[in-house]
Amino acid sequence: MKNTPDFSSILNHIAQHITLSEQDKELFISVLSLKKVKRKQFLEQPGFVSTHRTYVVTGAFRAYFVDTDGHEHTLSLAVDDGMIGDPGSFLSQEPATLFVEALKESTIIQWSFDSEQMLVENIPQFSVTMMRRAQQIAVMIQRRMISQLSLTAEERYEEFVQKHPVLLQRIPLYIIASYLGISREFLSKIRKQKLSSKKLMK
Repeated sequence: MKNTPDFSSILNHIAQHITLSEQDKELFISVLSLKKVKRKQFLEQPGFVSTHRTYVVTGAFRAYFVDTDGHEHTLSLAVDDGMIGDPGSFLSQEPATLFVEALKESTIIQWSFDSEQMLVENIPQFSVTMMRRAQQIAVMIQRRMISQLSLTAEERYEEFVQKHPVLLQRIPLYIIASYLGISREFLSKIRKQKLSSKKLMK
C-alpha cells in the first residue's frame, strides 16, 4: 500500500492566516506535491519562468542574483516552515532573475501557478494568505534597504543575530555575509570581535 504524503506542516502554516473547511483542505491537498531536493540543486534559475510556489518542510534554501561582475547577492533565506522562490517571476509569469538553491538535502511542498489560480477562485480566503505573504516580503525588503543604508556592518550583523537566531545556526557563514552585504572575511572579523568582547565581560 502506497504511503500518503504528510501535508500537515503546510496546512498548519496556512492555518496561521485562514481557516479552511475540510472540503477546502481536500481541494488544497489535491494540488500539492511533496519532493526531495538534493544539496546544491536549483529550484529556480534566471531565464526560466517560475512555475511553482515552494514551501520548505525541512531543509535550507537561499535566493540570490549574480551581478555583472560575477558577485553573488543573497536576497532571501528559508528553513523549515518557510517559503522561497522568485515571487516576481511567479506572479508575472515572466523569466526569473534569481537563483533558488538548496543549501542541504531538503523536503519541499509545491503547487503550480495554474493550481493557485484555481485555489483563489474556489477558496476565496486563499488569496488572503498569498496577499499576506506578499506584504511580508514587501516589509522585509523595506527593512533590509533601511538597514543597508543606515546601519554599519556590525549593526546589521547584530540585528541579524537578534532577529534570526535559527538562520544563524542553519545557514553557512559565507551566505550570511552575502545576505548582509559584507565579505566573509569581514564577517569573521566581526564575529571574533564579538566573541572577544564577551570573554572580557566575564
